[in-house]
Amino acid sequence: MIVTLRTERIRTLDEVRAFLEGSEPVDFTLDDRDSAYVFVRRSLERLRYHRLGKPDKGLVKAYLAKVTGLSRAQLTRLIAQHKRTGHIRDRRHKPPAKPFKRRYTPRDSALLAEVDTAYGQPSGPATKEVLRRQYEVHGDVRFKRLVGISNSHIYNLRKARAYRLGSLSLNKTRPVHIPIGVRRKPDPQGRPGFVRVDTVHQGDKDGEKGLYVVNVVDQVTQFEHIGAVSRITELFMLPVLEDLLTAFPFPVEGFHADNGSEYVNHHVAGMLNKLHIGEFTKSRPRHSNDNALVESKNGAIVRKWLGRAHIPQDCAPAVNDFLRDHLCPFLNFHRPRLFASETTGPRGRTRKRYLQSDVATPYDKLKSLPGAEGFLKPGLTFEQLDRSVRATSGLDAAKTMRQARRHLFRTLGPAISSVA
Repeated sequence: MIVTLRTERIRTLDEVRAFLEGSEPVDFTLDDRDSAYVFVRRSLERLRYHRLGKPDKGLVKAYLAKVTGLSRAQLTRLIAQHKRTGHIRDRRHKPPAKPFKRRYTPRDSALLAEVDTAYGQPSGPATKEVLRRQYEVHGDVRFKRLVGISNSHIYNLRKARAYRLGSLSLNKTRPVHIPIGVRRKPDPQGRPGFVRVDTVHQGDKDGEKGLYVVNVVDQVTQFEHIGAVSRITELFMLPVLEDLLTAFPFPVEGFHADNGSEYVNHHVAGMLNKLHIGEFTKSRPRHSNDNALVESKNGAIVRKWLGRAHIPQDCAPAVNDFLRDHLCPFLNFHRPRLFASETTGPRGRTRKRYLQSDVATPYDKLKSLPGAEGFLKPGLTFEQLDRSVRATSGLDAAKTMRQARRHLFRTLGPAISSVA
């Protein structure tokens, strides 16, 4: 608070009038309200305000309003306080001199809490009827004051401290934790059978949802099986997902998904338990690489061969047949993949390198694993798989797959054939 020397020297009404007629800026701010009140009190006493006539009092009020910036109504209240007590104090943070009479006591709030606990906190009108019946029908005199309470004031009492301390226990809404899956990155330790799964949506068109593509990739061998479903509900997901998991030439031991509800639910968990898949893991927060393998295949495989255009949901069976009979065999037995060679530096940092010698098909990668025969399903041998692979060359398989793809998109319609 800054008070200029000129305002401190003003001691007569003529000086006040000359100050008001002047055009000099006022060097006075209200950063400190207490100092403003002190200045008003001193000015009233110095100019003997209470002995002045009505015109002179108006002149002093105008002077105080210009210097302090306080409103005329506020100055009137401060002057009245000074006349009554001889002081000017800030009473904003004190209880009112004449507060409203409290109608409902803390005991009434506790009674309301008792009723809400017993009845499960019904609505305002229902609660009011319960209070009325408790007093008028059952004669409980404790509810005499609460009989006349309004519906809206019931909610006010529910905010009171006595209500919260009553018999009613208030619990905040708790998030639903589904005890399914373990949040960690899977560690196959060089063994096949630990798969990653993700869903790709084939776009919307004119408010109509497209079909969904389910992509399952083995972490070690990059064996990949893809299916199509109309919707991501258990009715459509479970049969296709079970077919994809059983299509691998080796038993699936681990299942890893992101936190999508289409996978993290009791239906999928029950299906995995039926297939004797013991490990169910899901991605961790702030670890975007936990499911990076299958997400990279979504772009490199699914988007490449199915495109990004809208595919109607009723086309899911036809798309699923193409994926199962043509695309997946081509990908697993004839299309080479890049596999990383990992080296550990002197500081313990793992470095991945992709060498030409490491390029192989998923089937060749499976055969190259130590003890590969032991990873196959019972009754399945590499001799059987070799005969199936050698029945056609990789180029012929690619041509057959592309021909089936063109036929698929011609069947789906003109809107889809543009991506073929």
